[in-house]
Amino acid sequence: MANTTNFGWETPDDTDLVKDGAAAMRTLGNSIDASFVDLKGGTTGQVLSKASNTDLDFTWVAQDDSNAIQNAIVDAKGDLISATAADTPARLAVGTNGQYLSADSSTSTGLKWVTLPASTAVNSVANVDTSETTSSTSFTDLATVGPSVTITTGTRALVIITSYLHNGTNSTSNYIGFEVSGATTVSPSDNRSLFLSNTSTGNGRPELRYSYAYIVTGLNAGSNTFTLKYRCSSGTLVARDRIISVIDMGS
Repeated sequence: MANTTNFGWETPDDTDLVKDGAAAMRTLGNSIDASFVDLKGGTTGQVLSKASNTDLDFTWVAQDDSNAIQNAIVDAKGDLISATAADTPARLAVGTNGQYLSADSSTSTGLKWVTLPASTAVNSVANVDTSETTSSTSFTDLATVGPSVTITTGTRALVIITSYLHNGTNSTSNYIGFEVSGATTVSPSDNRSLFLSNTSTGNGRPELRYSYAYIVTGLNAGSNTFTLKYRCSSGTLVARDRIISVIDMGS
């Protein structure tokens, strides 16, 4: 008798007698019947799953079998499937409107919903219009202190200084800087200042409106006050329409 190539089922030979062929066909049919017995049964909604690595070894299982992510793991619109460990799926409940997903190794799923802090913008809060002067070579106040703004910041803020500025003396450097007080203490400095350098000829620089922007880092989060300060290397610094704007940039 010959056998099939893949499963080795017995089949009749070409030279078999009719009676022998019939017997061989019964043997073949019984072999097929026995091999596919696992396909019998099952109920509506079940799926066929391999029971082992053996050929034609199957079993009927519910679609939510133990090796699949169960439908019941989520119970609300927007829920996410995360993991608490290798091969361990878990539900992350939906956050609230406007929140963002953030990685956090301290939580069971390694994720959490967070609300971004609202940035606070303060623009043109203080405008000293009067023309005032100083001849101080170290940072100081003018007759009208500031202007200044107080806002709640994170650890970073954008400071914008705008002013008409003039010094009638040649070869002089002029600075409008800022100090920070409150939650943070920062002294004014030349490298964080609006800067005007006069030429060495003529009668100084004409009065022009200048602007400067600087990102302050390393602040202590909380209520911080930013105040303009002034100095020049020689002559008399003249400033008017002084404006300070501060924008919180978070942490």
